[in-house]
Amino acid sequence: MKLNLARWGWAGLWLGLGVALGGYLFTGVQARSLLALPGCGSSCYRPSDLAGLLASIGVQRTPGLLPGVVKETERCITINHPFPEARVHFVAFPKRDIKDIGSLKTEDAPFVLECLAHIQLLVAENNLRAYRVVTNGPGRQAVTYLHFHLMSR
Repeated sequence: MKLNLARWGWAGLWLGLGVALGGYLFTGVQARSLLALPGCGSSCYRPSDLAGLLASIGVQRTPGLLPGVVKETERCITINHPFPEARVHFVAFPKRDIKDIGSLKTEDAPFVLECLAHIQLLVAENNLRAYRVVTNGPGRQAVTYLHFHLMSR
């Protein structure tokens, strides 16, 4: 059997590029279980975990690809909600992978405060009076990534 070294070389190159790209994209991302095995209990994969992983990559590594960006700073990005539930519906994401408000650490504070500053500016810019700011806990999250909804009718 003749060994095709060129084919193995290309395969090795692609593998190396994949490992390097994965290392870049997943740096700073909190671990999420991607395999649902029988009996895995609370560590089973959920669709919201995959959504959170993708959100983390999008917010931290490729923010220029997010649609509907209305405000962006070094620590927070705010977008128009793609499926709004109210006349005004923004979503603010800290640029740090935080699963939910219950997992906040002291070093996360500047990122959360920056998102609250975005919300405060949007309230003022849109002259909102009857509004609400919401964040969901793990049992109610569609995306396992801390984010804040600003909604007003």
